[in-house]
Amino acid sequence: MRRPFSSVRARAALAATLVVAVALVAAGAAVVAVLRHDLVDRAGLQSEVTARTVAGAQAALSGDFGALDLPGDEERIVQVVGSSGELLASGEDLRGRAPVADFAPAPAGPAPSDGDHDEPDGHPARGRVGTAVDHRTLDVRYGDEIHTYRFAAVEGTTYDGRTYTVYAGTSLEDGQATLDQVNRALLVGLPFLLVVVAVVTWLVTRRALGPVEGIRAEMAEITTSGDLSRRVPEPASHDEIARLAATTNETLAALETSVERQHRFVADASHELRSPIASLRTQLEVARAHSELLDVDEVLQDVVRLQHLAADLLLLARLDAGESPVAGRVDLAALVHEELAGRAATDGISPALRIAGGPLEVNGSRGQLARVLGNLLDNAQRHATSTIGVDLHADGADLVLAVTDDGPGIPGADRERVFERFVRLDEGRTRDEGGAGLGLAIARDVIRRHGGTLTVSRAPGGGAAFEARLPRAR
Repeated sequence: MRRPFSSVRARAALAATLVVAVALVAAGAAVVAVLRHDLVDRAGLQSEVTARTVAGAQAALSGDFGALDLPGDEERIVQVVGSSGELLASGEDLRGRAPVADFAPAPAGPAPSDGDHDEPDGHPARGRVGTAVDHRTLDVRYGDEIHTYRFAAVEGTTYDGRTYTVYAGTSLEDGQATLDQVNRALLVGLPFLLVVVAVVTWLVTRRALGPVEGIRAEMAEITTSGDLSRRVPEPASHDEIARLAATTNETLAALETSVERQHRFVADASHELRSPIASLRTQLEVARAHSELLDVDEVLQDVVRLQHLAADLLLLARLDAGESPVAGRVDLAALVHEELAGRAATDGISPALRIAGGPLEVNGSRGQLARVLGNLLDNAQRHATSTIGVDLHADGADLVLAVTDDGPGIPGADRERVFERFVRLDEGRTRDEGGAGLGLAIARDVIRRHGGTLTVSRAPGGGAAFEARLPRAR
């Protein structure tokens, strides 16, 4: 059963919607907070201006508070309170009511440079208005309703030394109404905007992933049909999806090559196995009828050839399966001496050995490296006229093992083809002399898996020069 949001489009649309929702909520909260702060600041500034105007009026400084002209609307309210808490003057809406505020401004700071300074007790000097101001947000009840004001408190001192505090408040309700409208607009617009984001993300993602669906569908058809010659469509967008399609096609090409190589390998192996098996059968059938005609040496030769071919095929199968060389340090100088000593009784030509430098050690499999040297020597023995050379020396961070002969050499056009499996050049196509064409292929595969290279060139004295280069053990 398909799970909800199992598709990339659905998850992308959901993720984009959630991200936008969080961003919009955060942005909306920030906007509302800024607007509220601005509203309170502007109301506080208006209240401070009103309070200072009233406190600095001549009637207030003279102590004639009844003559003060105070605002009488609900937008701005003013009360003048004495130092003992008695109500000295009030706006029309607050007449007869107790003081609605009872906080006092903080003590004044350092004296101004013009000499207008407060008394030591912190109150303004006679006939002066204090420099300190305090702001508070308070609720004031009118009948059954409660209204919110931003108050400012400013102190003043009359000419005869009486201290009073002017409380001026500016209503926050008009600004609050604006904030409420902003909140409603955000609440109404947010869902609509999120729907738009979700739909647009869905459509854009579907369009962006369209080529991916095309790649998937083509891969499914390739898998079903088994036709590895087909390729997935590559969009012309030159983006990640186009690179994915290109990489997929490269993978299909490599897979096609690998399968073709495997088919060719099986066919060539079957062909190579068929000849010695047919020869053995023929000889055994003849021996059953005429035992005196049995050539035991030839039968043994065919059995040995079959054994070598089976061993080569098994080693190639392990290499193709990705078998890594057994880790270990191998002394190539000792390996070369051991291999040449073991072949001395059977080789037709004794190789000339030259070893320079030391230590000559590499990391890898001793058995596989011995197989490489043996294959190169077998090839040299098969083609040499009179001379074979084995040269082992250090070259910087590498060790170089070179096997040369004075045979006909390998034409330049065939110097890569000779490393292909079951490839034998015209001079080596006979069964007895040419082998199965696997020795050099095995040698190169083993050297590559040891991190090195195997190449062939023309020897200085003619013939072929095979050079194996391996990283030196550290």
